[in-house]
Amino acid sequence: MKNLKKTSYALFIAIFVLYKSSVSWCNGQETETEGAAMEKREKEALYSAIQGFVGQGWNGSDLYPDPCGWTPIPGVACDIYDGNWYVTALNIGPIHENSLGCASNLQFSPQLFELKHLRSLSFFNCMPHQSYPIKMPIHNWSTLSGSLESLEFRSNPGLIGQIPTTFGDLTKLQSLVLLENGLSGELPINVGNLLHLKRLVLSGNQFTGQVPDSFGTLSKLLILDLSRNSLSGALPYTLSALKSLLKLDLSRNQFTGNFPKEIGNLKNLTLLDLSNNKFSGGMTESIQYMGSLEELVLSSNPIGGDIMRLRWHYLQSLTILDLSNTGLTGGVPESISQLKSLRFLGLNDNNLTGDLSPKLAALPNISAIYLHGNNLTGELKFSDKFYERLGRRFGAWNNPNLCYPKGVLSTSKIPYGVKSCEQEVNLYKRGADTKIKPGSYQDSIVVASLGYSRNGMDWFWCACMVMTVVFFNYAM
Repeated sequence: MKNLKKTSYALFIAIFVLYKSSVSWCNGQETETEGAAMEKREKEALYSAIQGFVGQGWNGSDLYPDPCGWTPIPGVACDIYDGNWYVTALNIGPIHENSLGCASNLQFSPQLFELKHLRSLSFFNCMPHQSYPIKMPIHNWSTLSGSLESLEFRSNPGLIGQIPTTFGDLTKLQSLVLLENGLSGELPINVGNLLHLKRLVLSGNQFTGQVPDSFGTLSKLLILDLSRNSLSGALPYTLSALKSLLKLDLSRNQFTGNFPKEIGNLKNLTLLDLSNNKFSGGMTESIQYMGSLEELVLSSNPIGGDIMRLRWHYLQSLTILDLSNTGLTGGVPESISQLKSLRFLGLNDNNLTGDLSPKLAALPNISAIYLHGNNLTGELKFSDKFYERLGRRFGAWNNPNLCYPKGVLSTSKIPYGVKSCEQEVNLYKRGADTKIKPGSYQDSIVVASLGYSRNGMDWFWCACMVMTVVFFNYAM
């Protein structure tokens, strides 16, 4: 009993000490946070910057007297440096329900560039109207070079102008996203100075000219998206140095030249989209060694060439393969049937010939196969279950000499736009494998060569009877 009392007393003391310690620690933290102030100049710069974006009627000092404390401003994040609060993130636009809306006469206040600890700055759907264009500021960006790590302008079609060359001074940037704006002009060479960049997205603008060679110096880049612009010319060889790249999207531009064989050096790529350009010269064999590829989209390019020579079974991670409208010739490689992860196969609108391997239907994860608009021949040897699973997602129409076996498939499973195979009769062989269909032009020639007409044979039998009678009379 005495031992139990001692144990209970010791436990009580331990809990009491732990409680006092936790209260002291919490009080200490509270004191430190509550004691932190915000420099007057920092606070005024914040109010002025936001007022320029949301309108002159916005009074920050009345609405948010303690913007980094008990009255936080939506879209603003702060941190403590040397005992004072400083703004570290500023997100402008309707990101959340309580986000501050942007004024139609938005202005970039010079005070924005006085937020010396700003690490993240983003504008989302803040300049949506092209009828009220806002020009991208070109000066002062270098004042944020010591802190800014992320700069994003998303869905601002009213934002016009060029990419400021001063962006090249933001050497701490890890993410530069200029997505779906109204920006134009050529890509600045000094973007290549941003050696810490991991994401560079310039998609959906009106950029022109060529991709600078300097982009090949961005060795830490994981995502490069230049899609949906008017960029042109050949791709720089230097892009092959981006060994860390995971996603490369150059689709919907006007790039020209041979299909870049240097692309094969990017062994870590999971997505390669070069669709809707003007690449030509056949597909490089180096692409078959890009074992990490999950999506390969090359559609709508005059690439041309025969894809039978590529070892497609090397690309075991591939889920999407879109080579439609690329001027391909030759047959459909049977090795594609070994891509067990493949979900989408697009080979339509090419010049492909030959028979289809029935092994394509055995792809375990396939959900769409498009082969229409080619010159494929022979009989489709796929099962009812295959047609039932894919339905209209199996496209084989506009292949005049392709057919399905008559009487084998149920009416509901007949592939759309494909005719049934007519029975072939081997009446006469002009060559080793020549088969002639009844009623065809060749059939008429064969019948004529035997000396009679299909529609008038009575005279032949009459002649035979006369000859028979004469023979027997002579014999007797």
